[in-house]
Amino acid sequence: MTSYNDQAGLEGRAGSDQGAQGYRPVGLPELAAVVERVRANIESVIEGKPEAVRIALTVLLAEGHLLLEDVPGVGKTMLAKALARSVDCTVRRIQFTPDLLPSDVTGTNIFDQHQRDFEFRPGAIFAQIVVGDEINRASPKTQSALLESMEERQVTIDGTSYELPSPFMVVATQNPVEMEGTYPLPEAQRDRFMARISIGYPSPEAEFAMLDVHGGASPLEDLQPVAHASDILKLIDLVRTVHIADPVRRYAVDLVGATRTSHELRLGASPRATLHLVRAARAAAALDGRDYVTPDDIQRLAVPVLAHRLMPTAETQLSRRTSEQIVADLVARLPLPRPQGQAGPALRRG
Repeated sequence: MTSYNDQAGLEGRAGSDQGAQGYRPVGLPELAAVVERVRANIESVIEGKPEAVRIALTVLLAEGHLLLEDVPGVGKTMLAKALARSVDCTVRRIQFTPDLLPSDVTGTNIFDQHQRDFEFRPGAIFAQIVVGDEINRASPKTQSALLESMEERQVTIDGTSYELPSPFMVVATQNPVEMEGTYPLPEAQRDRFMARISIGYPSPEAEFAMLDVHGGASPLEDLQPVAHASDILKLIDLVRTVHIADPVRRYAVDLVGATRTSHELRLGASPRATLHLVRAARAAAALDGRDYVTPDDIQRLAVPVLAHRLMPTAETQLSRRTSEQIVADLVARLPLPRPQGQAGPALRRG
């Protein structure tokens, strides 16, 4: 039997969606093979966190940036490094500290005495995968140095723009903002991260197994690349062709719009959030072996993609309601889109 989600995707692919002209299926077997190698490589280091690894790969293929937020010692930096080392591309790590300068991140022009001219010295941001460790320990001025690079994939110094390499991804780690010596990320900075996830504490079984894997030397030392940057670029192009029908696009727009009218929020999600949600859903569908997006993909990604962009009201904070809980409630309340050509009320997840 064809489920509602399958029916919606198949109908969209059949041509009822006028925006699907020129649609072509993606090379899913090739994508699955490469992603499976990278996933297995990362999970050889990160024990018992398959969903965190999956979202990291989803963000990579969706051309986004990932924010890992959790307490110290749960493997945030380990996940970021494992992802970076699993792909054979240029990698730079930036340790964010209170005395880090914006020029340390972006680069600067230095006067060359021999050439009698200024020469641009690239900063640490000029890499394909940039690991920003404890990003909220730097001052807001230094944090803002990432804004242009994350959105436009370029850096402008003294009126001259320099393109960043491709693929380009920032994987930043962050400790909770109430911890000592940290600065909260500005709203504009948070909005540029496609997704935010927490690693969480491992299960007792995974923690016990970790003692064997990590008890001697760090497994990161022996981690070898299992994919090339050219492979990732090809997969990114394939993910862009994943089809999303009009009803599913409308569902994403309605879900993001619901955050802007919620009485529990004083700041809803931006149009950039809608774009990120759709791009991430395309990547998630491809990871599942599908060449079309279903409402399930939107729902699974709603919390990691939307929650970090929202600002609860003071009353909501006093009631100890989190942004994640608010998004989950909106997903539960919002009717699913009607399959095209079907009359009657919109379906709800039962």
